[in-house]
Amino acid sequence: MKDPYEILGVTKGTSDEDIKKAYRALARKLHPDLHPGDKKAEERFKDVSAAYDFLSDPTRRAQYDSGEIDASGAPRRQRSSWNPGGGAGDWGSGWGSSKSSGFSFGDADDILAEMLRRKERGRAQAEANRRHHIGEVRHSLTVSFAEAALGATKRVTLITGRTVEVKIPPGATDGQTLRLKGQGQPAGPTAAVVPDAFIDLKVETDPFFTRRDQDILLDLPISVQEAVLGGKVTAPTIDGKVSLTIPPGSNSGAVLRLKGKGIPGANGVRGDQLVTLRVVLPEDDAEFKKLVEKWGPRHGYDPRARAGMA
Repeated sequence: MKDPYEILGVTKGTSDEDIKKAYRALARKLHPDLHPGDKKAEERFKDVSAAYDFLSDPTRRAQYDSGEIDASGAPRRQRSSWNPGGGAGDWGSGWGSSKSSGFSFGDADDILAEMLRRKERGRAQAEANRRHHIGEVRHSLTVSFAEAALGATKRVTLITGRTVEVKIPPGATDGQTLRLKGQGQPAGPTAAVVPDAFIDLKVETDPFFTRRDQDILLDLPISVQEAVLGGKVTAPTIDGKVSLTIPPGSNSGAVLRLKGKGIPGANGVRGDQLVTLRVVLPEDDAEFKKLVEKWGPRHGYDPRARAGMA
């Protein structure tokens, strides 16, 4: 993957909220439903989703920003700042440098930081070795919002080389761990017991839906005429598109409920989809502007007065 910041059109110092806004704008623009058959748009949509998944993980983002890992999540080789021998291997103004004017507190800080990094890497490696020895193997699996909500079956290749089908239970959540009985790495060829493997789920962010317990939330844009006169519109759900009736005189913020279109609970009963209406004005429509200019002065409509704010 290329630089995730570049893919989302943001810079390294951008806030989490602004990164989320940039992702949602791109995801809406590139969503496959809007570009059927367009492979380039589909690939860009996947790149944008992957970049957001990467930057929405605070640990990976911090490691990437500090240069510890690359955009694929692989560690970068660290250049040591302590080189007593000097010469070609001397990367800075530390000990042994022919250009060094002597020891400085900056050198000591660099050396201490490097020692702490090595200690932490050693501890992490020891833990990884321990887990490998006892056969505890963890894998990461990314699923879409709909796959997590409705359940799915995904093929996963384990560290043992075996490919298995993993069943994602309906209503799965981000960070949930699935256990695969007897699919871990044996401690040795004579091991009597084969340990389990574990699958850590990562649920992709959806450009349209968000989750609140067992309910799904959706902001649905509607036109002025649909808000004023009412009518039938098409709304997306995780089951596919459905027809939704807009009552006449609907305002932005009005919420309509789609029963049983939410997330399945532990008892199998699904929550609802809550559709919040957002009235969107036409852009650069001179005729609409003239209509409002004639209507406004004659009616004296003041929504703030009606809300008790006048």
